[in-house]
Amino acid sequence: MPKPIFVLNGPNLNLLGVREPTVYGSETLDDVRLRTEARARTMGLAVDFRQTNSEGELVGWIQEAREKADGIILNAGAYTHTSVAILDALSAAERPVIELHLSNVFRREAFRHHSYVSPAAQGLICGFGPKGYEIAVEAMADLLAKGASKAT
Repeated sequence: MPKPIFVLNGPNLNLLGVREPTVYGSETLDDVRLRTEARARTMGLAVDFRQTNSEGELVGWIQEAREKADGIILNAGAYTHTSVAILDALSAAERPVIELHLSNVFRREAFRHHSYVSPAAQGLICGFGPKGYEIAVEAMADLLAKGASKAT
């Protein structure tokens, strides 16, 4: 039986729907979770959807994915731009990784243009709002069907 896809969300994503709706939209994180789970089901996949404001907890979940997940979809929020620890955990996970952002980070402040996640990711999805989670599930399904690993 396949393992789930870990869909991991970093700091402040628990505030979706109320935090800067002009940037992040009006859907809540629970709305995004439901949409992600529904898309995964249509593709025969399960997701384990989580959110934390703690960098250490996020690192722990990435380490857990090594044994308990087939892949990782990661919206690391602001940790994308600051965390070598997350990069190291992703590199050690040996699972396909998709980096995800609700907004187009390249149309925003310059500090958001650098990602510590990208070197460990097979791909990056940004700028599509909550729809990006569905796109990420589809992309992960393709990676897994092709037998992708961290090395691809």
